[in-house]
Amino acid sequence: MSVNDKGIVAVVGCSAAIFWPGALIFGFPGVMGPLWQEMFQVGRAAIGNVLFFVLAAVGIFMFLVGRWQERYGTRAMIASGVIICGLSVNIVAHASSVFALYVWAFLTGVSSCFVLIPALTTVQRWYPQNRGLASGVVNLVFGLSAAVMTPLFAYMLSSIGYVSMINAISILALATGLAAASIAKAPEIATFQAGRSSGTKLAAALGGVTSLTVQESVRTRSFWYLWTTWAMMGAAGIAMVTLSTTYGLSKGFALESAVLILMAFNITNGTGRLVAGYLSDVIGRNLTMSTAFFAAGFAYFVLPQACSLAACAFLAAVVGFAFGTLFSVSAPLVTDCFGLDHFGAIFGLVFTAYGFVAGALGPSLGGRLLDVTGGDYFLVFLYLGAFCVLSGLCIRLVESPNQV
Repeated sequence: MSVNDKGIVAVVGCSAAIFWPGALIFGFPGVMGPLWQEMFQVGRAAIGNVLFFVLAAVGIFMFLVGRWQERYGTRAMIASGVIICGLSVNIVAHASSVFALYVWAFLTGVSSCFVLIPALTTVQRWYPQNRGLASGVVNLVFGLSAAVMTPLFAYMLSSIGYVSMINAISILALATGLAAASIAKAPEIATFQAGRSSGTKLAAALGGVTSLTVQESVRTRSFWYLWTTWAMMGAAGIAMVTLSTTYGLSKGFALESAVLILMAFNITNGTGRLVAGYLSDVIGRNLTMSTAFFAAGFAYFVLPQACSLAACAFLAAVVGFAFGTLFSVSAPLVTDCFGLDHFGAIFGLVFTAYGFVAGALGPSLGGRLLDVTGGDYFLVFLYLGAFCVLSGLCIRLVESPNQV
């Protein structure tokens, strides 16, 4: 098998491995939220906290996984994440309270860390000159998986029942994920190291960027501008996962129709990652991200006035595109700024904003405001739109320390 073929196989493996964590994070809570409210007799804030625990796990483990992969290897980390994801979903089948959902959510967040960071590291090493596109492919599947599975989750729930659906998900996640992990192989160390020498493809692709250590990176302004962007745009993006279906229901749409708003969000959350990743290689990371974030802010400001299902779905799709852009373009932007040597650890630290702040400011605070105001979405969409606009301004200030 040629080197190029090995790279393609590795990208396929990395992408397939992230499918189920993406579907369970971005799609499952949105479909199951109304049912969980009824089952456990809780409000919107309690269901919004499901995603808070997903993101809390991300905040804790992204950095750790970035460190661990340097010791244990990317493929072992991916396989571990797949096992955690496939087994932990069974907790939901036997949940007797909302707190069991939080345990599942936390473990699912952990699984996404074990898969995503090693997967992004692997594909960027295979394709150093097209890091945005390579990262975009993995992120495409991460986001698009929920768009594929959202209507299927709803269908499975109605056709085979709650427990049977979850058992099927567990088996599928384990079988397909472990098969994918077996082919998600990083390039040989010698090959990768050779690519870093002067005049080689990787050196040219990185534009002579000197790799910074974690300690050096966190002392730069660019790191903190990017961290702040993840806190705000992360909150605005992830909030749509729990808000979209309930907003559709509040407008009088049936559940089958309201789910289409979430589906539209996840379609662009997925496809936007590939498009934005490619565009960032062509027109630049900062311009790609800021344009998408400003558009998302406008969409949130307009969403309270939307009346038709098509309008709601379109505006949610704009937010989804911006959210996907955040994921796909941030990875190569971190490499542009800080190099690839310690990418996993640095990107993991950036993710602490998403884990510890975005969950609290997005789905948790949004759900609490809806409970307090009796379901008035205007204030929620207003502050989430403001987060998008501020993120667009922050990301413009991120640049390589070598250029400062």
